[in-house]
Amino acid sequence: MNDQLLTILKKAKLNFAVLASILVLAVVGKITNPEFTNGIFLIADQLVSELILLFVAITLGAFIPNFKLVVFGAIAAFIAGAIAIQAGIFNYLSLDYLFAILIVVLGFASIANLYRHYREFSF
Repeated sequence: MNDQLLTILKKAKLNFAVLASILVLAVVGKITNPEFTNGIFLIADQLVSELILLFVAITLGAFIPNFKLVVFGAIAAFIAGAIAIQAGIFNYLSLDYLFAILIVVLGFASIANLYRHYREFSF
């Protein structure tokens, strides 16, 4: 295999893990609970039109050098939001909507970070 391709794969393995986990979530969700999964991905599809969310996700993925911080920060924010929803602090927010936000942010941040690694090399 090409040395540049191996270097990209080594640098971006967390990006591929995030994207693969979203894909696995979609496949397993369609098999086990299709209504819930369809609802989450419909919300995620609607969130893509929220440009501020996309700008934040792309900025996180492209400009924060340590992508682990982005992933763990997004997951920690999701957990904190889920706890706040269960505690009744956020009455207007649902867990489905929060999970869709997590999927959109992690997906676009991962793609932006992958592009950052990819453009360093010339083929």
